Amino acid sequence: MNRLAIFGLAGIGEVGAGDSLGKLIVDACSRNGVVLEPDDVIVIAQKIVSKSEGRLIRLDGVVVSDYARELGRELDKDPALVELILSESQRIVRRGGRAMIVETHHGFVCANAGVDCSNVGLGKAALLPKDPDKSARKIRAEIQGLVGASPAIIISDSFGRAWRLGTIDLAVGVAGFKPIKDERGTKDFYGYELRAAVTAIADEIASAAELVMRKKEAMPVVVVRGCEIEKGEGSVKDLLRPEAEDLFR
Repeated sequence: MNRLAIFGLAGIGEVGAGDSLGKLIVDACSRNGVVLEPDDVIVIAQKIVSKSEGRLIRLDGVVVSDYARELGRELDKDPALVELILSESQRIVRRGGRAMIVETHHGFVCANAGVDCSNVGLGKAALLPKDPDKSARKIRAEIQGLVGASPAIIISDSFGRAWRLGTIDLAVGVAGFKPIKDERGTKDFYGYELRAAVTAIADEIASAAELVMRKKEAMPVVVVRGCEIEKGEGSVKDLLRPEAEDLFR
């Protein structure tokens, strides 16, 4: 029988710039009676990673360009927020209503370049980590240095989807495993050769973890146990669809 366990780590507390997330996670595991296992996956909300890396910006300190003011009027958005979105983007993919869909410097196509004003304090905005894979590797190394175990790491964030309403959590950074499970060329139960069996396993785990995270209840770190993953070096870039194959751009 396959079983998947997903449990949140209570008591992480408020995270500040320079804090070691690895130590905070290890301490939370101790308080919650959790002993990390080699095949565990730790899912970490992007917001606390950004906080630890000093990626919070005060909106009243943003220098706003004329273009950002123009877009702000068009979209009914704070021009300082628009300026931050532009600074985190390599191009605007779509805009309309109050929405800006952009391609970030990481290659993510998402709303507002991941710039978010929730759970950071009034008048502030959080930016995505500059290199989420690097952030994940650092946290994994910190945990390994403290307890010896080196679980896989996912940094997650909320994304919308072009063809569905509502958001789900997806991986924006990974470490310690392959984020894609590719079963093309294998055969199903009936002997049919699979041709399109590519699973975004990192995104699936991130979405499952979000059910426990409950962003309003300060549960930004979740341990997922029992999920079959392929250990090794991986990157969130493995999950990005090439533009030539993207029918929505």
